[in-house]
Amino acid sequence: MSAIRMTQSTADEAVTEAQSSQSATRATKPATDLKDAVPLSLSDLAAAVGSGKKETLDLLSDVQLSVRIELGRTRMYIEDILQLGDGAVVELDKLAGDPVDVFVNERHVARGEVLVLNDNFCVRINEILDPGQELIEK
Repeated sequence: MSAIRMTQSTADEAVTEAQSSQSATRATKPATDLKDAVPLSLSDLAAAVGSGKKETLDLLSDVQLSVRIELGRTRMYIEDILQLGDGAVVELDKLAGDPVDVFVNERHVARGEVLVLNDNFCVRINEILDPGQELIEK
């Protein structure tokens, strides 16, 4: 197998030649005629982008997301976990009545309160978090 070796001066010459070739090509291009140019209105652009928002949401309406409600957290030793059984109580870091955390696809998006409706647990959303707020809390 043969290898091509290029000295530094040969490489420099090749780069210089390529650059001069590009400069010559740019110099021979005619200038763009701007007499028919029309200024772009950003409000028109925003209206065009905003008009597709409903259609985009409609496309995503049947996508399933993972929702997790977190009552609280704790840390335990493996020894203590192995001793868990029926009737064991695990103490969490939140008090009864404290807001629970709502996660969507592992992102903390809201807080709410636990309720019982028709013998089922449910959560009433009390606060929607700002997109950057979850990073501040951790």
